[in-house]
Amino acid sequence: MLSIIDTGVANIRSLQATFDRLNQPWQLTADPQQIAESEKAVLPGVGAFASAVQTIDQLQLRQVIVDRIAADRPLLCICLGMQLLAASSEESPGFAGLGVIDKRITRFSNSVQVPQLGWNTVTPASRLHSAGNAADIGENPFSQGEAYFANSYRLNSAPDGWCYAETDYDGVFISSIWRGRTLACQFHPELSGTWGESLIKNWIGQP
Repeated sequence: MLSIIDTGVANIRSLQATFDRLNQPWQLTADPQQIAESEKAVLPGVGAFASAVQTIDQLQLRQVIVDRIAADRPLLCICLGMQLLAASSEESPGFAGLGVIDKRITRFSNSVQVPQLGWNTVTPASRLHSAGNAADIGENPFSQGEAYFANSYRLNSAPDGWCYAETDYDGVFISSIWRGRTLACQFHPELSGTWGESLIKNWIGQP
């Protein structure tokens, strides 16, 4: 069973439809025990950093999510879900993220359209940032492809010990990171056609 973590700040219909096509059983839940015990979990998110953090804390999900990553249990983080792994965000001063990566999320400049809405290229880097181990999903779990984005904020640099992919919008930013069985994407793989679906299949472990 796969648990989609229900933070109340995500439209998950397309994600649910993707799992249905892949014959992957899922449940939508905010129950800490169910999330802790699930074989796989997904942290989706759309909207404000502060609202998501507050909901996670109200539902007592912070430690459950952090523990899954520490134990290298499969977790897929999408859009705001990726940003929540950071220590903080420029969007919401005073609100602490999950702190899995010691980074601050920043806003695109006013020299480009904000938010970024639409398709852009995702290019996996050919190197691991600093020391670390990409483990089960491989150093490059996906090839270069086109992905759908809907974001005003971004991660500017790769965290130590993680593999990563890059995208160019208002300069190069980090559009995906992965380590062990944790995969985080700033883009929406569930909205990114065949390429995005292949990424989800790889994370699930389907051929």
